[in-house]
Amino acid sequence: MNIHEYQAKKLLAKYGAVVPEGYAAFTPGEAVEAAQTLKNNGSKVFVVKAQIHAGGRGKAGGVKIVKTIEDVAKESEEMLGKILVTHQTGPEGKEVKRLYIESGSNIDKEYYLSAVLDRVNKAVVFMASTEGGMEIEEVAETNPEKIITTIVPVEIGISGFHARKLGFALGLKGDLLKQFVKLVASIYKAFIDTDASQIEINPLVITKEEQLIVLDAKYNFDDNALYRHPNIKELRDVEEEDALEVEASKHELNYVKMDGEIGCMVNGAGLAMATMDIIKLYGSSPANFLDVGGGATKERVTEAFKIILSDKNVKAILVNIFGGIMRCDIIAEGIIAAAKEVNLDIPLIVRLEGTNVDLGKKILAESDLTIVSANDLGDAAEKAVNAIGGANSKVASATN
Repeated sequence: MNIHEYQAKKLLAKYGAVVPEGYAAFTPGEAVEAAQTLKNNGSKVFVVKAQIHAGGRGKAGGVKIVKTIEDVAKESEEMLGKILVTHQTGPEGKEVKRLYIESGSNIDKEYYLSAVLDRVNKAVVFMASTEGGMEIEEVAETNPEKIITTIVPVEIGISGFHARKLGFALGLKGDLLKQFVKLVASIYKAFIDTDASQIEINPLVITKEEQLIVLDAKYNFDDNALYRHPNIKELRDVEEEDALEVEASKHELNYVKMDGEIGCMVNGAGLAMATMDIIKLYGSSPANFLDVGGGATKERVTEAFKIILSDKNVKAILVNIFGGIMRCDIIAEGIIAAAKEVNLDIPLIVRLEGTNVDLGKKILAESDLTIVSANDLGDAAEKAVNAIGGANSKVASATN
């Protein structure tokens, strides 16, 4: 789960990070009130920031620096409701529905700092760079030597050594180094306490007053651990997410919308990825990633089917089930129930294998649905592509 910049900063501040004073605003009036509060507290420069779940806001016109409250009002009116298109939003962009009005900072230098979860090594990996304000992927491609990393095993925890290693590499000394060590420790504690998957500060700045400030922050959480953090779960902004993905999450379905035309319902993430790959191999594209899980009920399967069919781009559905924990008869019953409920009028291709496969096939065969049965994954993908008038020339060229 992602949260907005202002929410991330508020959370990090609770752990001791230094952040500029700022307030969220949902209307131009609230933006003006926020700016007036900042002015009363001594601010002479104001930053109007669009709050969307995407990077690259500044280049897209989503960050404006102004010096008067009148300009705050003007920029807020122009920004709210605007469709912001960045390299992370895609061409459709995202509508700006909330702003963050922040006190301006007297920036001297910019750095990059992040913490990410390394599941393989059961560690938190810190990355730092002197190239603050840039996309870290771009730095990794052009100047990889400017990225410094340190690994913190969770069974040992953070120590001054880890932070000093990064600080020395960034060229920090004296009081700035002490501030940095304190910040890294606070980020680690926040990371562990909140079951984060990523905390990114870009840029982390040194002001001309020699204060280390978190100027922008990105904070992601492990969805599987949100049940332990109801206060964090409340920060979720579903308007920033795809409507179908939000609906899927209500039914504990792993769903990601894509741009293709063959809807997929699969059990197991690995099998789902393989299914999407082979659809591409046969000359078409998957419309979604959908893993119904190993313990799906008839009701959950029905909801999965309905969610797939809610995508108007879907021209055929491929169900690929290898039953282990997930029984094929449960899938079959869910398919029938969903198809009848939504009045299915597009091709349905089903490949079943595993637990209760014969019963599952029998249930489907005895239904009044028109179902194309497939013997294996390749057969299923080929039949799905052919059902929408696609071609399998890629397979032909790949196998020749």
